[in-house]
Amino acid sequence: MTVTFHVLGPLEVRSSGQPVRISGRKPRLLLATLLLDTGRVVGADQLVEVLWPERPPRSAQANVRTYVSSLRSDLTGAGGEPAGGLLRGDGTGYAIDVPEGALDLHVFEDLVGQGRHADALALWRGSPLADLPGSPVWDRRLEPLHEVRLRAAEEVISRRMDRGDHAGAVTDLRGLLAEHPYREDLWGRLVLALHRGGRKAEALRAYATIRKQLVDELGVEPGAELRATYEAILADEAPPAAPRQLPPDLPDFTGRDDDLALLAEPFQIAVVSGPPGAGKSALAVHAGHGLRDRFPAGQLYLDLDGREPTDVLAEALRALGTETPPPTLRERSALFRSLLAERPMLVLLDDALDAAQVRPLLPGNDSAVMVTSRRRITQLPGAMHVHLGELTEDDAMRLFTRIVGADRVAREQEDARAIVEVCGRLPLAVRSAGARLAGRPGWSLAVLRQRLEDDRLSELTEVRDSLDRSYRHLTDEAARTLGTFGQFGALAQPGWVVDAALDRHRADDVTDLLVDVSLLELVGTDPVGQPRYRVPDLVRRHALERGPDRAGLARVLAAWTATTEHAMGRLPTTVFSLTAPRTPRWQLPRQTLDRLTSDPLGWFEAEHDSLVGAVGVAAGAGLAESAWGLAAAMVPYLDLHCLLDTWKRTHTLALDAARVAGDTYGEAAMLRGLAQVALYQDRYDDAAEGFTRARQLFHDLGDLRAEATSICGLGAVSQFRGRHPQSLGHFRRALAMFLTAGDPQGEAFTRQAIGRVCLKAGDYAQADASLRQAMRLAQELGDAHREGCVCLQMGQLHQAMSFHRHALDIFESLGDRHCGAYALQSLAGLQVARGQLAGASARLERSLVVFRELGDRSGEASTTQMLGELHRTAGRTVLALNYLQHAGALRRDLPA
Repeated sequence: MTVTFHVLGPLEVRSSGQPVRISGRKPRLLLATLLLDTGRVVGADQLVEVLWPERPPRSAQANVRTYVSSLRSDLTGAGGEPAGGLLRGDGTGYAIDVPEGALDLHVFEDLVGQGRHADALALWRGSPLADLPGSPVWDRRLEPLHEVRLRAAEEVISRRMDRGDHAGAVTDLRGLLAEHPYREDLWGRLVLALHRGGRKAEALRAYATIRKQLVDELGVEPGAELRATYEAILADEAPPAAPRQLPPDLPDFTGRDDDLALLAEPFQIAVVSGPPGAGKSALAVHAGHGLRDRFPAGQLYLDLDGREPTDVLAEALRALGTETPPPTLRERSALFRSLLAERPMLVLLDDALDAAQVRPLLPGNDSAVMVTSRRRITQLPGAMHVHLGELTEDDAMRLFTRIVGADRVAREQEDARAIVEVCGRLPLAVRSAGARLAGRPGWSLAVLRQRLEDDRLSELTEVRDSLDRSYRHLTDEAARTLGTFGQFGALAQPGWVVDAALDRHRADDVTDLLVDVSLLELVGTDPVGQPRYRVPDLVRRHALERGPDRAGLARVLAAWTATTEHAMGRLPTTVFSLTAPRTPRWQLPRQTLDRLTSDPLGWFEAEHDSLVGAVGVAAGAGLAESAWGLAAAMVPYLDLHCLLDTWKRTHTLALDAARVAGDTYGEAAMLRGLAQVALYQDRYDDAAEGFTRARQLFHDLGDLRAEATSICGLGAVSQFRGRHPQSLGHFRRALAMFLTAGDPQGEAFTRQAIGRVCLKAGDYAQADASLRQAMRLAQELGDAHREGCVCLQMGQLHQAMSFHRHALDIFESLGDRHCGAYALQSLAGLQVARGQLAGASARLERSLVVFRELGDRSGEASTTQMLGELHRTAGRTVLALNYLQHAGALRRDLPA
């Protein structure tokens, strides 16, 4: 059985439409108090105040519990356990949870919100809770409720008068005036309704009645608006009807609760801005309908859409009864202000271009103005600003469901969510997609999802039209910038990208314009201190449809390359970096470059995703040199942080682009980089193949240094395979080539490599000689990273912990976790030899974590082996066995 509650009149409870008896006045007072605050716990003290307003008994709290029990029994008897279960207590008070649609007060408020005022008023059976004595506790809820009822009644009367039902309006107005005898706005409507109904004498008598009442009882004359109505009737002129120009409200308007709450607060000017399709006009119209009762003199709607203020004012003045507006803008604006000074109205200025268009249309202080614009109009003093973005996921889904139908959405929820996301959760796009489905009941949601993913704007024609209009007031530079920005996808880009796209520094004017018109989003400031911007997805796709600016794109990529190379040059190690000499470079101002890259590692971390994206954009656009030049410039950073996945991804993209373009040098450079990744990942066959192919290409091109770097890679492969003679042969051959090429950094690297191999092979004298030469070169070059690498081998050679500690300090200061892990491992090895097992174990565990995080299986295997041997030495046999078995499994997985 369905139990319903009714408070809009005498308190009633019904079960399946039949009255339910609630025993006793106290339980009825208790129920009424809870119903006015459904879902919220009403404190026991408040309940006592309602039940015993003058002098509560000492047993009041106990009595409340008794009345709650009685009320629960009555409800259970009426509707079974579910009805009785609506009541709940939490120790501090009680609450009643009423299902949706089961309380007439809630239904009334919902109907008013939907604009169904007559249906809402039909629920009233008299004054709320008329059969019960009132309570100040109820006033907080009932007083606003009476105001809502009055506004709903006024709306019904306005509609009657608009339809010509003046007699019905008169009847309703007399009923309201019996309740509110001093409301001049109601008397004014009564006088007007009588006059329009052909009852002039009654209209004049009604005016005389209220005038006498005001003068005799309050000592005041009627207000200006009521007097103006009276004088118009005396002159046999029909006073102009109050303009009610707001467009129809959307019955399925959804979301924007916070924005609506803001617009419900008093304001003089509110500017609603946002990107195309965000629902600015819909929000303003919806909010405007909610404000109508505050402005009974009328509501003006003026569509600005690029029009001159002079023309707009002429339209407004005619709506206010001025048949022949004055000729000049100044005169029209002054008359507009004068007319609204005594008749405050709500004015909605839709689709404003800028502040200059809006200023002449602003009335006096008692009116309220809502302005919608794609531009953030910040030049209107005292204006409240509401900026719209996308809907929340839940609100977007609710809107889509209301248009398409709950059953269809429930059957294909995944597709529904995908459609909403493809629409960017913009109300116009969601509504457009929903309308497509509503008009095609035979389509599944999956059909529209696929069509949207194939070509969004062809399916969302309203969105395309809206975006087309956005371009009407853009400069050519701004339009071209959008096309360039759009090619970098959804990733936020630094502000200097606009400078490069337009080939001029300080292009802030274009950036600010695009942000102001909501076509470019400021998403925040990155750790380097740069503002970052993003083009919304649908705006980006529309910009790309209009044709990209290929020259602008090439300059942006050239700027990425130059800036990345500048940051690379500040890293602690840049050995074997390969550059693309013919790649275009666009330089930021030196001061800007130095500021951005003062912390080169921080800059690379902030720009990691953008750099990867830029390589992909360059490759996709066929700009092979930019693709591989940028990928190569990233290598020292990727090497330092062991970002092998990024390294492999960027080099693979650039390699494909170089091959398509027939760029042999780029192909060789990317092959060498990919071979290095394979070496780090213990894929020795792949590494050897890549280094061999790169060496051959560099040899054919006559680049001695680049060929030597590839030979060094072959030497490292041989070393890791334990083929020391072959490894030494490669490194010595590379050393001779570096000496011929005059490359001291390459020389330092190969002398260290030779020392490392000699150390592994047991040739300690040669190892010492080579490492000393490498150390001297590293220090002369100021190459701290190379010095740290040499210290590792020197520490192993001389069994000196001081070398290892120095190496560890260097790597930690440079942020090189990978080399730092090897320093920890070497230092721990010496500690084990000296019996310092606890310290050694801690360092090995630290290095093991790094090797696992970076995917270095060889380092992981050797460290695990050392931990097993350490625990065996310490007598922890079971733990040692576990480590040693795991180390064996890791080694078996390594390539031979």
